[in-house]
Amino acid sequence: MGNYRKLWFTLIGVLAVTFTLLGYYGAEIYRSAPPVPQRIITDEGRTLYTQERILDGQTAWQSVGGMQLGSIWGHGAYQAPDWTADWLHRELSNWLELAARAEYGMSFDALDGERQAILTARLKHEYRHNTFDEATGTATVSVQRAEAIARTAAYYDRLFGDAPELRSTRESYAMKEATLPSAERRGDLSAFFFWTAWAAATERPGSSATYTNNWPHEPLIGNRPTGENIVWSIASVAFMMAGVGFLIWGWAFLRKHDGSDPKAPARDPLSLIALTPSQRALGKYLFLVVALFSFQVLLGGLTAHYTVEGQEFYGLDISRWLPYSLARTWHIQSALFWIATGFLAAGLFLAPLINGGKDPAYQKIGVDILFWALVVVVLGSFIGNYLAIAQIMPKELNFWLGHQGFEYVDLGRLWQIGKFVGVAFWLVLMLRGIVPAFKRAGDKNLLALFTASVVAIGLFYSAGFFYGERTHLSVMEYWRWWVVHLWVEGFFEVFATTALAFVFSTLGLVSVRMATTASLASASLFMLGGVPGTFHHLYFSGTTTPIMAVGASFSALEVVPLVVLGYEAWENWRLKDRATWMTNLKWPLMCFIAVAFWNMLGAGVFGFMINPPISLYYVQGLNTTPVHAHAALFGVYGFLALGFTLLVLRYVRPELVFSERLMKTGFWWLNAGLVLMIATSLLPIGLFQFHASVSQGLWYARSEAFLQQPVLETLRWVRTFGDVVFIVGALSIAWQVVSGLLQRSSQLSLQDEEPAFATERN
Repeated sequence: MGNYRKLWFTLIGVLAVTFTLLGYYGAEIYRSAPPVPQRIITDEGRTLYTQERILDGQTAWQSVGGMQLGSIWGHGAYQAPDWTADWLHRELSNWLELAARAEYGMSFDALDGERQAILTARLKHEYRHNTFDEATGTATVSVQRAEAIARTAAYYDRLFGDAPELRSTRESYAMKEATLPSAERRGDLSAFFFWTAWAAATERPGSSATYTNNWPHEPLIGNRPTGENIVWSIASVAFMMAGVGFLIWGWAFLRKHDGSDPKAPARDPLSLIALTPSQRALGKYLFLVVALFSFQVLLGGLTAHYTVEGQEFYGLDISRWLPYSLARTWHIQSALFWIATGFLAAGLFLAPLINGGKDPAYQKIGVDILFWALVVVVLGSFIGNYLAIAQIMPKELNFWLGHQGFEYVDLGRLWQIGKFVGVAFWLVLMLRGIVPAFKRAGDKNLLALFTASVVAIGLFYSAGFFYGERTHLSVMEYWRWWVVHLWVEGFFEVFATTALAFVFSTLGLVSVRMATTASLASASLFMLGGVPGTFHHLYFSGTTTPIMAVGASFSALEVVPLVVLGYEAWENWRLKDRATWMTNLKWPLMCFIAVAFWNMLGAGVFGFMINPPISLYYVQGLNTTPVHAHAALFGVYGFLALGFTLLVLRYVRPELVFSERLMKTGFWWLNAGLVLMIATSLLPIGLFQFHASVSQGLWYARSEAFLQQPVLETLRWVRTFGDVVFIVGALSIAWQVVSGLLQRSSQLSLQDEEPAFATERN
């Protein structure tokens, strides 16, 4: 540890405390998850649903795309309704109508205010009262409620079938005709939707809040923010401000300076090292990155257009072959694949450099095997997704080969295992280059941190295996966010920070001491808020108040390190003038500067906009969420992966000179397109929905009546401009990479005889 002892102990202490919290309160989620009753019965003893049928409904929901078609408990896609909120409101409305007819002989809307108030009070008592008997495993509903459930289930049977009277509704929800052809499975689906709504309406024993902390907002039964929600929301703002204040004080008084920057080398040090066979083999990785990137952005344009036409693309009915749920699945999965491939390629490029400029034995063969394994997983998972959503896949194979139904981990379990094996194999390839370096003299602290991040990336994806096809939804959400938040947003962030620090220190642009200190300090800050901050995704997923308290408190601290990203951007910008040869790295540097900007805006501003419990209570599942998702996922990790891709391309094609025209178009149009789609469409729609959610309820903010208003439809059309700008930028970057990979020179044919980078342009 040497001179970095305090920083190492700080990081180790942070990890020990935060993972203890994550594990301890994870066990709380297991203990306090809403029960799935063995039977739902009427007070006359008739069985409505069984636990088996509810879980069968969960698998049916997964097979049609799950979270890619509407959402459950606020998690998922945004065009179709949140099925929990929608079912609950429809069932409540049906109950009121039945009660009004039975009690007064007229419809509920025709009653005067006093009679409506009487029925609404009875409704609230019946629905919030917990009738679950733990001893028998049964939950009891009244005969009248059973009739309301039956009417609601009949609607969903018609909606997910091909009932002609609901065709326009399916179009509004971007659902294909006969979404779930089997009538039996549609009945199971209704059982699952009912259970999610039952948990959202039923008070937890010993509490005045429902199992989902009174989410969603539903005035008919008094679902409103709890007192704890408001308290921890205010506390989170205070924690965020305190964290920012302490960071500024620490930055001012504790930050050590190395004095002047080291003198930049006369030539690029990496250009003087011969390319190894494994590095030369990385070209196909870069091609895969831009191929999947192009595919993803084109699908993004199609998915956005589906929110306008529903089942058509400018009049062409393509939903029967490529429905919204499939396009969105592929859109998200291809993003994760190409971003991960960009990170893997960067690591494989660095491994031989760390190993003294040479490959371990058979490294190239390993790199080739990993590439084709990635291709198999990508194609296999995409084909499985198609067969599942088309309802061709046998239902017993869907989870394993088709579609898991959970956003960001949609791929079938077999392909998920293949992806984990691939990432673990990458870890082996990396360690074969890294471990020998520890035997050489010199400061190994930065290398040790880099190695730790590589190991974490290689192993933590396995968290996605701790749930199964019929796992309780609350438990599944806990482990899913280990993958989406902790693996992607946590350890990939540390890997990126240390990888860039290693590159810049190797180039002689920053001192090893400064790079190491900055990386260790950044890792502690990222992990402090990032690890327990995972819980901010779980406030309303059947969890208790402690989950909200921990999630709100620590996720507020995730904003803290983003305060200094302007300084980080300036430091990166300053590097381009350190040496004349740095002009060749201008565009990778520009991508890393964009990362700092979008980290501040997308992860910081837009992230904290939806993170406090009181905010998320009203906006979870609205278009405010994709504002954060697009700005953070592409703006941060997308630009990081593109920066790594361009950096590797620069060295595996040493004669390449980036086209200023292509790169300016690509870089600035990507940024402008992202700004346009957020500022002119996603954010305004989200704010309109926010107001509707606060004033009338989440069901209304996601309803057909609200979303098909002319002003909101116009805003969705307006997004086309931003999408087109973004697509032009993406294709420009892709063409630059492809044309660069196709470039050959006489020097490249002599790689085995002289340093491949010896033709450095000054």
